Amino acid sequence: MGDDGPVIPRRTTPGARPGGLRLRVRAADYAWIVTAQVRAWLAPPDPARWLSGPGTPVLLLPGVWESWSVLRGLGDALHAAGHPVHVVPGLGTNSADLDVGAAAVRDRLVELDLRGVVVVAHSKGGLIAKTALALPEVDARVRGVVAVATPFAGSRHAAWFPARAVRRMSPRALRELVADVRSHPRIVALRPRFDPHVPRAEGAPGLAGAVEVELPLDGHFAPLGNPVLHEAVVRAVAGLGGAPPGGS
Repeated sequence: MGDDGPVIPRRTTPGARPGGLRLRVRAADYAWIVTAQVRAWLAPPDPARWLSGPGTPVLLLPGVWESWSVLRGLGDALHAAGHPVHVVPGLGTNSADLDVGAAAVRDRLVELDLRGVVVVAHSKGGLIAKTALALPEVDARVRGVVAVATPFAGSRHAAWFPARAVRRMSPRALRELVADVRSHPRIVALRPRFDPHVPRAEGAPGLAGAVEVELPLDGHFAPLGNPVLHEAVVRAVAGLGGAPPGGS
C-alpha cells in the first residue's frame, strides 16, 4: 500500500480483560447489535444516497445474520470521505456458504461493472471477500479488503454453536481457506483488543503477509458504530485505493 495507508500503532498481544469487564463488554455488544438490527428493520437506509463520490469505490459486506443496513455507520463515514459505496442485496442476511457469498459478490461487481474496488467487510464478510478473491472476475476488479473483526483462522466458539451458518466458521471448517495466503498482502485486518466472538490466544500467529491493526475498542459488533473504527477504515481504504486491482 501507499504511504497514506494505516499508521495506527499495532499490538502483538491482546490485553488482559478482567472478568467483570468482559461481561460488561458482552452485554454492551449484544445490546448494540440488537438495536442496530431493529433499527435496520424499522427504518432501512437507502443505499442510493451513497452512490456518488470521486473516491475509490467501496463494496460493503456484512457478517453472519447481518444485513448490509447494520453497516450504515461505516457507509456514511466512507461516503463522507468521498467514496461511492455499494452493497450486495443478494447476500440477504448472509447465512449461506462462503462460496455462495463469493458468487454473489462476483455477480454484483459484474452487474455494476465496478473496478478498482476496495471491499469493506465485517466478520464473516471478510471470509467471503477472501474466498471471492480466488475468482478471476473478482481478482481483476478488487484492489484489496478491509476486514473488521474477521475470524480468518476461525473461531473456537463456532464449532460448538448449534447453527450451521456459524459452525462453518470453526478452525477445522476453514482449514483450506486458512492455508491459502495468496490474497493476504491485499488485506488490512482491523481487530478490537477484546472480541468475545473471535478470541485470540496470546502469541498466536497472525495473518501472514497482511496488515494487522489492533484498535483500542472492545466487542465484536459495537465497534461498527464507533468513530475510531470509522476513521481507521477510511484510512485503510485510502491506502488500498492506490494499489492496482489484481494485486499486481
